[in-house]
Amino acid sequence: MDVLLNDVEARVFGALIEKSVTSSEYYPLTLNALVAACNQKNNRNPVMSLDEKAVVRALDAMRDRHLAWQVSAAGSRVFKYKHNLEGLFAWTEEQRAIMCELILRGPQTAGELRTHCERLCVLPDVSQVEVLLHGLTEYKDGALVKELPKEAGCREHRYAHLLCGDVSVPIQDILPQPEPATLAVRAENERLAALENEVAVIRKDLGELQALVTEFRKQFE
Repeated sequence: MDVLLNDVEARVFGALIEKSVTSSEYYPLTLNALVAACNQKNNRNPVMSLDEKAVVRALDAMRDRHLAWQVSAAGSRVFKYKHNLEGLFAWTEEQRAIMCELILRGPQTAGELRTHCERLCVLPDVSQVEVLLHGLTEYKDGALVKELPKEAGCREHRYAHLLCGDVSVPIQDILPQPEPATLAVRAENERLAALENEVAVIRKDLGELQALVTEFRKQFE
């Protein structure tokens, strides 16, 4: 897959895709509207606080790779911006919704995606979402989505997009965490081992001291 975005570019790309569907009457977006879309607190994970310069730099880089366009509407005094999704990917409406949500919200389960995608398109059930995700993991031009290992305490796999490169899960998030009782026993064992080491050192020092006392006494015998 040739497309590789940084975090800011991904947020700009996702915001443009989202607003082209949910706010089509105001799309393409002005720079001010795009900055606001990138920084909004709902439907975003993580929440960002980007300034205009950061968004402009991202747009410039995206335009160089034909990911976004700057357009000038008749009668408008400002430039507006739009994505070039159709020129890059032959995504269906459902695939577009899933990718948009993964870009804007980060890794999610199939059930979470079905709920979050409702504002972009209708996905009847979780099984259809899983079919769509499977198709995106085997996309013809290279995988766009990756199934992540199950995290500790989770019943379902989460999925992540790959437009920013490969995704890994920290090993501590995969392995089950020890129970409180196990942690308490480990702490007690560590304290006991430390005490035993201290006792061994004291015994060694006492032995050396006794040897010195014995040698000292011999001088007066």
